[in-house]
Amino acid sequence: MADLSNNFVGIKSPNPFWLASAPPTDKAYNVERAFREGWGGVVWKTLGEEGPPVVNVNGPRYGAIWGADRRLLGLNNIELITDRDLYTNLREIKEVKSRWPDRAIVVSIMVPCDEESWKAILPLVEETGADGIELNFGCPHGMSERGMGAAVGQVPDYVEMVVRWCKQYSRMPVITKLTPNITDIRQAARAAKRGGTDAVSLINTINSIVSVDLDAMAPSPTVGGKGTHGGYCGPAVKPIALHMVAEIARAPETAGLPISGIGGVTTWRDAAEFMALGAGNVQVCTAAMTYGFKIVKEMTSGLSAWMDAKGYRSLDDISGRAVQNVTDWQYLNLNHIAKARIDQDACIKCGRCHIACEDTSHQAITAIVDGERRFEVKEEDCVGCNLCVNVCPVENCIDMVALAPGETDKRTGKTVTADYANWTEHPNNPMANRAAE
Repeated sequence: MADLSNNFVGIKSPNPFWLASAPPTDKAYNVERAFREGWGGVVWKTLGEEGPPVVNVNGPRYGAIWGADRRLLGLNNIELITDRDLYTNLREIKEVKSRWPDRAIVVSIMVPCDEESWKAILPLVEETGADGIELNFGCPHGMSERGMGAAVGQVPDYVEMVVRWCKQYSRMPVITKLTPNITDIRQAARAAKRGGTDAVSLINTINSIVSVDLDAMAPSPTVGGKGTHGGYCGPAVKPIALHMVAEIARAPETAGLPISGIGGVTTWRDAAEFMALGAGNVQVCTAAMTYGFKIVKEMTSGLSAWMDAKGYRSLDDISGRAVQNVTDWQYLNLNHIAKARIDQDACIKCGRCHIACEDTSHQAITAIVDGERRFEVKEEDCVGCNLCVNVCPVENCIDMVALAPGETDKRTGKTVTADYANWTEHPNNPMANRAAE
């Protein structure tokens, strides 16, 4: 069977599924329940400095986006870092680690952006026996207005500076959690690497207002008649997270930098996709908050079964495997041609593909063929855009079939060539000269 054991920057866990720093990891009770269900590790909810406790709102803290079947697609939260006493958290971390030595416990930290504050808290965390620390440079609300969280993560010089302090004053592995609320995620990743970080984790939540209460005329969640922006997470943010992970993994300056992938991981397949794009493990929050801690059993069994079927023996066989196939648009092969094909046996005759293509695309799907309700692709008009595949409610009813080398596109008259590997320099590539420059 596939080996799911994970060694992330020297932090070992029985599988690559960690709970992210969030409400599910705020206290020993939750964390131990998670470990009993099989989670490989946790990132303890963000600790702040000693002093007056953080005060969270007592009204609604979450807003949501649902699919048509009421399935949770995105979650918005306005909750701050832990509002529990620092020393209570530290005591519980130490106790849980002593009882679960084979599980990873990483502690998320956020304190003011000055050297003394970081110097003070690091030995306290180290004394718990935790496996590492995660620097919370991502929280987009509440704490960022106080000069922490995303306010630090958006300034590469600050990222580098704080990472250097943490490497100077602690022996623990440092994971730098990056904010997606930035123009180019690679800048912050490069800064963290210059500072000496052992790894990065991403993405943290995205600035958002998910909805407006049209009776109260205020953003949701509404607290006492007012609302604010919060952090967006869940399945809806996964495409953004995958892109940012891939950008770091394939950039020459950060290639090889260990990555902990975060953002909408709900199934084993999500985890495999993050790892294929360069992540060494994944962190999960919204899925656990939606379905409970037992979901990890499906994640581990599914990932193991898929790895067995594919012949992958360890996580190292997956990590980064797809990075080489992520490229810039200018390097895509414009000689590749594909056409839509409808499986008439699977088609339920709903007509959605026809309407979408007729109204918004290339009028390449005919309706009512030979007097019966039937939908067929007109190859001479199909540009291979894939819209019909995406709007079809029946999985695998419509697929895209690539023309083989030597075949001619009925729409353009172009003959497909086989020189895909040399497309960058191909004379038909309009970007070839620019790419060479």
